[in-house]
Amino acid sequence: MTVDLNKDTLLCMSLSGRPSNIGTRFHNYLYEELGLNFVYKAFTTEDVPAAIGGIRALGIRGCGVSMPFKEQVIEHIDVMHDSASAIDSVNTIVNESGVLHAYNTDYQAVADLLRDNDVDTSLSVAVAGSGGMAKAVVAAVRDTGFTDVTVIARNQEVGSALAEQYSFDWQAELGPLRPGVLINATPIGMSGGAEADALSFPEEAVRAAEVVFDVVAMPANTPLQAYESAYAEGGSLSPEEAAALL
Repeated sequence: MTVDLNKDTLLCMSLSGRPSNIGTRFHNYLYEELGLNFVYKAFTTEDVPAAIGGIRALGIRGCGVSMPFKEQVIEHIDVMHDSASAIDSVNTIVNESGVLHAYNTDYQAVADLLRDNDVDTSLSVAVAGSGGMAKAVVAAVRDTGFTDVTVIARNQEVGSALAEQYSFDWQAELGPLRPGVLINATPIGMSGGAEADALSFPEEAVRAAEVVFDVVAMPANTPLQAYESAYAEGGSLSPEEAAALL
C-alpha cells in the first residue's frame, strides 16, 4: 500500500551525528507496508534544545536518537521511562500530545528476550564490548537478575569502568572462562565491517555455552549464530566445517 502525503501525515525523525539512509529506508518501508500515514526523515543538529523543542512544537510523533545525542537530550525530556533511566541513555522519544517520553529500546529488547525465553539467571554471563550497546546489555542483564557477569573488552579503561558501574568483573579476553551465556555487543560479525567473518568468542566457548546471543543486526545470521546453530544441530563440527562458517 502506498501512502499519499497529506495534511494529516505524521512526521517521525531521527537525530544523529552522522545521518544515513538506513533508518529512512527501513521506517518508510514499514510505514508503507503497514498502511501508516507517517513519513520518516533523518536529521542532525548543533542545537539540541531547539531540535527537541521543535519535536514538541511541531507535533513530530517520534524521534530516534543516535550518538552523540543519547545523553544530551535527557534534560529536555518530560518523562524518562525505566529503560532509559537504567542507563541514562535515550534512543527513542515519543511525543504524546506535547509530552515527550524517553525510552531505550536496546535495553528493553535485551531484558525482554532474557525474560521471555526464561534464561536461567543462575548461569554465568560474558558480555563482549564496552560501548553504548554493551552498556544497555550489561544493565539489562543485571536488572533481569544475573549476578555472575564478566565484561570482556580490550580497552581496560572503558571496559573496567563499565563493569565497575554495575558491580561486575572485567577481563581483556575471555581466556579459559566458559560462561553459560555469551552475549556479543561488539561490531564483530557485522556485514561490511573489518571483522565481518569473525567469531566474537572462541569456538570452544560457543560450544560450551547454553545460550548464545548476538546484538548484530546485519546480517540476520551472523557468524556467531551460524556456528552456534550448526553445532547445536550436529553436536560437533570438524575443523573444515567450522572454517566454512567463518
